[in-house]
Amino acid sequence: MTRDETDARFSVFAAEAIVRLRPLAHATARDAHRADDLVQTTLEKMYAAWPRIERTASDPMAYARTVLVRSLISERRRLSWSREVLVDAGFSSANLAAERAPDHGEAVSARLALHEALRRLPPRQRMAVVLRHLEDLSVEEVSRLMNCSPGTVKSATNAGVRALRSLLADDVLNGDDVLNGDDVMNGVDR
Repeated sequence: MTRDETDARFSVFAAEAIVRLRPLAHATARDAHRADDLVQTTLEKMYAAWPRIERTASDPMAYARTVLVRSLISERRRLSWSREVLVDAGFSSANLAAERAPDHGEAVSARLALHEALRRLPPRQRMAVVLRHLEDLSVEEVSRLMNCSPGTVKSATNAGVRALRSLLADDVLNGDDVLNGDDVMNGVDR
């Protein structure tokens, strides 16, 4: 098989993968630019190993998800090791989304509130909640991706969902008219 044929097959995969990887990266990275960089890094790593992945991986998308999660974990370790601090310049995804589409109604407001609440979770809880509930992966799959025990996944997911419900309930009590935590976590739109 020629390199051009391999590149063409990878291009088809990458076009589909970007659509599926971006939401996962945005939900876990807390920053749209970092998330896009993370997707790019994932695709670069996969391109370098594509002939082997194509031969051996039964599900290249699952492989891509694993690369993305492990790249994010590795990045966080590097940042904490070097003591780099990411500075939030006041540009939250909620602010940017509000500037782009201010009149989209209650569903958008609920999604923004959920995204902001996810952003406020600790990294391990956020990753467990996103992988379990947004990516709909099993406890075992999340355990493998996060390189931890199934019990850790369950406790991190439980703590994350409880924290989300609390954060979303606080938004409602503070006058933000969004869906309550139960509605958002169960995917119910009013």
